[in-house]
Amino acid sequence: MVNDGMRQTWTAGAEHWVANEALLDGLYVPVTAAILDAAGLAPGVSVLDVGCGTGTLLEAGAAAGAAVTGVDISAEMAAAAARRVPSADVVVDDAQTADLRAFGAAPFDRVVSRFGVMFFDDPVAAFANIHAASAPGARLAFACWRPADENPMFTLGTSVLLEATGSDAAAAAPGASGPMAFEDPGRVVALLTAAGWSDVELAPLDFTCDYGPDGVDARLAVIFGTTAGIRARRDLEARVGAPGWALVVDEVRDELRRWQGDAPTLTHPAAVWVTTATA
Repeated sequence: MVNDGMRQTWTAGAEHWVANEALLDGLYVPVTAAILDAAGLAPGVSVLDVGCGTGTLLEAGAAAGAAVTGVDISAEMAAAAARRVPSADVVVDDAQTADLRAFGAAPFDRVVSRFGVMFFDDPVAAFANIHAASAPGARLAFACWRPADENPMFTLGTSVLLEATGSDAAAAAPGASGPMAFEDPGRVVALLTAAGWSDVELAPLDFTCDYGPDGVDARLAVIFGTTAGIRARRDLEARVGAPGWALVVDEVRDELRRWQGDAPTLTHPAAVWVTTATA
């Protein structure tokens, strides 16, 4: 089945993302603001949020007076988005293969996504499908991660888990489906152009993730909800039992405390592309 691996991944992690909705929204405030600014949401426009998660962009779109539709591959996250934004049409489906023209207020004047478009098996096919559901002149605006070496989000604390399990943090091939799929701006321009989009631009956005006064615990919550965290816990509890897993958690906590040092909160830099295009 197309995108079945990612469907399983997001189903496994959905409980975490729903439970930590407020934490994650707080970390990504600058990203959300940049997407909304790039998209230019306004009263009366129809908006499609691809990989809508728990509904952050849907909520902002509804507040701006737009007609909002969300699609997500995870039933649990889609349900959370529907609860959060009752006025939204929220559909559980795969944006690569679904007939998006039958959703909500299609054709869509705006298409947005916050870290929701890097997981397609075939991104050209996916963006062509999204293009087919977009009105002429529609605006696409999404955020995707720049390289991992600019983003401690993917190594801070997680490196301890990878070492404990013997996993290879660099195993994914360049461009492979996943968080770093769109790190190369040239590739993004090429695939969007091949999918029918024009005027493709990528603007760098640098910001700081601030986990607040309980930063170590908050960062732990993020780590243990990631694919690496879920797999590490499953594998290590099977190998060394709950006591052994607890020791690994203590090691992660120690690394985070060393990173924070004497600072009042735990923070780390983050780097994304804010990508825009026109149908």
